[in-house]
Amino acid sequence: MSTTPLPPLADVLATARVVALPLAVRFRGVSTREAVVFEGPRGWTEFSPFVEYADAEASTWLAGALDFGWNAAPPALRDVIPVNATMPAVAASDVPRVLARYDGCRTVKVKVAEAGQTLADDVARVRAVREAMGPEGRVRVDANAAWNLDEAERAVHALAEFDLEYVEQPCAEIDDLAQLRERIAYLDIPIAADESVRKAADPLRVARAGAADLLVIKAQPLGGVRAALDLVAQAGLPAVVSSALDTSIGLAMGATLAAALPELEYDCGLGTASLFTADVVASPLVARAGGVTLERPRPSSADLDRVAADDERRDWWMQRLRRCYAELELTRG
Repeated sequence: MSTTPLPPLADVLATARVVALPLAVRFRGVSTREAVVFEGPRGWTEFSPFVEYADAEASTWLAGALDFGWNAAPPALRDVIPVNATMPAVAASDVPRVLARYDGCRTVKVKVAEAGQTLADDVARVRAVREAMGPEGRVRVDANAAWNLDEAERAVHALAEFDLEYVEQPCAEIDDLAQLRERIAYLDIPIAADESVRKAADPLRVARAGAADLLVIKAQPLGGVRAALDLVAQAGLPAVVSSALDTSIGLAMGATLAAALPELEYDCGLGTASLFTADVVASPLVARAGGVTLERPRPSSADLDRVAADDERRDWWMQRLRRCYAELELTRG
């Protein structure tokens, strides 16, 4: 983690606002996404670890937020980032309605292995996406580490007919990922690592173990744009930048990371603002012609009032922010 001095906590709290964004489609088991946004010298930034994460893990997200708000961005190599549509674990019949929220995306990431659903549900959903996208569209699936090794192998075989671009985090354990990669090598379907990077004590282990073909990276949970860039350079694998269901402010952080990568072979998961029915700015950072522009959203007070969390949730998040700041103080001596 960076040893850059922390800005004073008072400066962070001075502009901090807790927001609650309603979702058009239930995602990761929630219908509202909460976040803290605040303004630093470089612009607005976001702290939004998922609510179930402990403070030690969440503090890395705060480091990423502070980096984006207080430090200059690395040089941009591109000003438009191609993005994918994200398909929650909806019924196959709902696929066209969700895809209609995305403008011009040539790639769709489909959530699979949802709790309470079956492989047949996944097959039906992916089939519906493939039919909607046609043979030229790109389809990738994300299991969020929900399968064991044998379940993953069975699922990949069941989904292989849909010409998958890659399978994201099919298993939780790195050894299982490595074995699965060997078992399905003849199918020529790459494996992408997400949780094995952002939730790992050693985020480079999955690359050293030969357990993945590419990395899915997120700026905030990896401690910031520079930390993520350094990780990709050390890993030596292709990377796709993704969001953690961020507000448009957090998506701008991801776009800054994607813009700075020396190579960007894959469409990025930075189009998720399309899943919200309201955002922190009047003009959200949504896909237009299949891409998002490199811009820094600046919310007005009215924008933030419109999506303000209630008092109980505001207090919960502000206490969490203070605890995570204290964690960072300890780690930085």
